[in-house]
Amino acid sequence: MSKLAAALLPLLIAAGCRKDPSADLAKLSDEFVRTSLSFSPATATSVGLHEYQKQNLDEMLDDLTPPSLERQRRFYTNFQGRLERLRADQLTPEDQADLAILRDQVQLSLLELNEIQSPMHNPTIYVETLGNALFSPYVLEYAPQKTRAQHVIVRLQKTTLFLDQARTNLSASPELWTQVAAEEGEGNIQLVDKTIRAWIPQDMRDQYDRAAKPALDAMQKFQHHLKNNMPGLGPWNWRLGKERYIKKFRYALESGVEPDSALASADAQLQQLRSRMLDMALPLHKQIAAKHGDHNEIQDAEARKNQIIGEVLSQIGDRHSTPESYMDDARKDLDEARAFAADHHLLTLPPSSNLQVIPTPEFMRGIYSVGGFNPAPTLEPQLGAFYWVTPIPPNWPKERAESKLREYNFYKLKLLTIHEAMPGHYVQAEFANTVQPAGRRLLRALYGNGPYVEGWAQYITQVMLDEGFLNRSPEMALTFAKEELRVLANAVIDVRLQMLNMSDQEAMDLMQKQTFQEKEEASGKLQRAKLSSAQLPMYFLGWQGWRRVRDAYQKSHPGSSLSAFHDAALKQGAVPLPLLNGLLK
Repeated sequence: MSKLAAALLPLLIAAGCRKDPSADLAKLSDEFVRTSLSFSPATATSVGLHEYQKQNLDEMLDDLTPPSLERQRRFYTNFQGRLERLRADQLTPEDQADLAILRDQVQLSLLELNEIQSPMHNPTIYVETLGNALFSPYVLEYAPQKTRAQHVIVRLQKTTLFLDQARTNLSASPELWTQVAAEEGEGNIQLVDKTIRAWIPQDMRDQYDRAAKPALDAMQKFQHHLKNNMPGLGPWNWRLGKERYIKKFRYALESGVEPDSALASADAQLQQLRSRMLDMALPLHKQIAAKHGDHNEIQDAEARKNQIIGEVLSQIGDRHSTPESYMDDARKDLDEARAFAADHHLLTLPPSSNLQVIPTPEFMRGIYSVGGFNPAPTLEPQLGAFYWVTPIPPNWPKERAESKLREYNFYKLKLLTIHEAMPGHYVQAEFANTVQPAGRRLLRALYGNGPYVEGWAQYITQVMLDEGFLNRSPEMALTFAKEELRVLANAVIDVRLQMLNMSDQEAMDLMQKQTFQEKEEASGKLQRAKLSSAQLPMYFLGWQGWRRVRDAYQKSHPGSSLSAFHDAALKQGAVPLPLLNGLLK
């Protein structure tokens, strides 16, 4: 060996040993996504991961036995240590955003496994997991129908063991959680006994029937357990309490804002908005209530606000769909919103529409009492997405149906459609499916920032109205102001219910008397707040975050169009909003 070669050898060895932090992070990210998905085969099917370590996930149900939960705990604990060993200071801004998502998802998973322990107390996770496991092969065309039918059959064969484990795990549950699980369980029974049975190919009917009978028996047995045995196991508090809620708020929202600060800000803005709404309502009030004037006889200022704004909103609520036309009206609103967004060049719309408007699956109506968005599978985006609209049940009393229709009136149904579908969640999800590289796309689509996602839907709805949607209708403007009130109330009730012992009546009074929600809407929101936690504040924190990001972008990009900002921000995928500015060029 020459002297020169000998001198270079240590340098070459050192260069070969030097690690690439970005490459290490990419490998960790891919491992995290696929391993965590494998813990929930029902979720894996819905996002397009069908095989993991030579296992067919489409034929498996989630394993929530104690040994499996312990394996998950070990994985997340070990993964946390591996993330800590990364040299974060050597990562690019893009990598640092991914690292932040990974760290918070690990912390969130460990909080769930170590402290919240939903499998021990929340029966809805079993009902909804089973429903999702059976519904996804039915509705997503990821394979030929017979192959997917076989996946359903194999999962039905495992249903008895899955629900037996649920009964073993569940030690106590809040009454509401048990009640909702039973209601959603009836939806699962209908899904298996009616919907999927009718879809199964004729030559597979006998095989399906043999699998469905014991599965349906197990479902009925679980229903009996929920209704008759669970109430006797003792109470369980659905409130997280201050310590756990603060942790979940931090890890789930990644907003840089603590619950007490969010609460104070939402409270203050709620009162300011109510005053602005009075100014918006007065001109409309003169048109509809000329005989009794502007209620100057009411001495209490807040009572006068309530009276005037309430009367105008009541008049607005008179214009609504019927139970029979509700779904079709949502479809028409979707076409209208798409055309407006395109005509006004608000952003680059998806080149083709793979969005379907369908009724919310019955097993998901406990938390999606109004509607929701179900994105295309992240790994198979060509399969399409769904805008769920929860129909008015035909057995509802007329008063209850009228309450919901008045809340989701002509104007509010349009706002819902903009938020959930066009150009809200659907368009944001389609952009997310273009993020590169693929590993980053998967991480940000599956574990992306909630305030980014919900905040976008709120923010772009505001943009649609600012740009003249529905000819700047004052009725629409006041309805949207009511929507903003609801966003603020969402944050207030979530924080107060989960960590400050807010009562049901206090929550209902806030929603009905301060934010003008119909009783049916307020009751549904109270139920949702008890079924979830640290989710309702996403709208408020996200909306504020998006406006801050846009303001900063426009200052650093003078003369840029709205479309340029929207496209640039959406192309990043759902990163924590405090980090988004640093990623926009």
